[in-house]
Amino acid sequence: MNDIADGWTNLKMTARNPGLGGSIWYQGSGGEGDDSGNDDAEHDRESGLATVTSKPELKRPGMYKVLLLNDDYTPMEFVVHILEQFFAMNREKATQIMLTVHTEGAAAVGIFPRDIAETKSEQVNLYSKENDHPLMSTIEMTD
Repeated sequence: MNDIADGWTNLKMTARNPGLGGSIWYQGSGGEGDDSGNDDAEHDRESGLATVTSKPELKRPGMYKVLLLNDDYTPMEFVVHILEQFFAMNREKATQIMLTVHTEGAAAVGIFPRDIAETKSEQVNLYSKENDHPLMSTIEMTD
């Protein structure tokens, strides 16, 4: 059976996507053997041969704060070093956060998706332990 006689037209995807070379089949009008005025052609368009799928609704991931907890033994310079190395803070910002941790007992040092927050917290805890400091970090869900 001839595709054009059925009212189907083959479009080559070379104008928009010259590298693809694939084909798209669609029921069109104006081709050879097309019965533009035929009720069957109108019925075929209504039958839903081509469907449009909607994009799924994406939900933003939950965000978590990485908290640095104060202790009485970790040197302030080490805390500044942690903030510079793991949270990409400049010296001034790291010093301000370190003083907040020291005076208030804890401070949020960054807000990240859960997996990143957990990783950063674990890195801080492991690095502190490797350097014989009791500095601890934890995560907490943001509001």
